[in-house]
Amino acid sequence: MGSWLILVQIGLIATLVLVAAQLLNYNLPSFQSEYWDIATSKQGELYHPLWATLLVFEASANLLLLLFNVVTLVLFYRKKSILPRIIILLYCCNLLIAIIDYILQLNIPLIRETGQGSNLRDLIRTGFTCMIWVSYFLKSERVANTFVR
Repeated sequence: MGSWLILVQIGLIATLVLVAAQLLNYNLPSFQSEYWDIATSKQGELYHPLWATLLVFEASANLLLLLFNVVTLVLFYRKKSILPRIIILLYCCNLLIAIIDYILQLNIPLIRETGQGSNLRDLIRTGFTCMIWVSYFLKSERVANTFVR
């Protein structure tokens, strides 16, 4: 495999590592009672009704992306003909998740006021990434000639 597909491969592997780290270092620890209660209990000092929704959504989305990424990498290395459709779906799901996450975070005052979490620049970058790679996988002759099994 050559050309732009090397960048796709690097991106898939990097995403796999980053999402796994996000799950282990942020998502799973946020369900420990000491953190969960502070944000989701009405008696918690950081309580907001959307914290539980946000934490569950982010953990679920990252788990889905991790599994989806593994499947995509397997199809990528096996050069399966279904890969272009699957990777387009992966990029579109990633964009949809980023949009939902951004909207949820905007509705929690603590996140909005401190500027922590996703920002509009990240969302725009995700949108451009999706647009570029979806176009590539739809129009590239290299893709059509590589993923044929």
